[in-house]
Amino acid sequence: MRLTNVSDYASRMLMYTASAGGRLITIEEAPRAFNVSKTHLKEVANTMTRGGYRKAIRGRSGGLVLGRRPEMIRIGDVVPLTEPNFALVECFATGNQSVLTASCKLSRMFGDAIVSFQSTLDRYTLADITPIPEDFLGAPDTTASHQGGRQRRII
Repeated sequence: MRLTNVSDYASRMLMYTASAGGRLITIEEAPRAFNVSKTHLKEVANTMTRGGYRKAIRGRSGGLVLGRRPEMIRIGDVVPLTEPNFALVECFATGNQSVLTASCKLSRMFGDAIVSFQSTLDRYTLADITPIPEDFLGAPDTTASHQGGRQRRII
């Protein structure tokens, strides 16, 4: 089973937004943090905003912030928003034409696997998986302060 890049980018963008601690992030800085296309992240940002997981503040000094507290965002709710189709085998898909559908045991096995996968995701919130800001290597350096001779990045 493999999730699409949409789920990957959505998770990373939510983690990045949460690690910013309420600071507005821009759609320009996120691609640098992940080294991915701005075009891809814009669509993901729109999906997360439509889903209520992020808020878009318009205007010159606008940006993106979380739409809910990190501990209120369950990963098990985010993934189905970005992965609308878990048709792992043909018999799960619309227009199934498998000749084995009536006697196939794959659907039950893979159905159980999907339930287990979803159950695991439901146990985690964004607060559980959010890294510290320094973990985003491409993140903007928003301070010139030094601590112990080393520059500290705060986002």
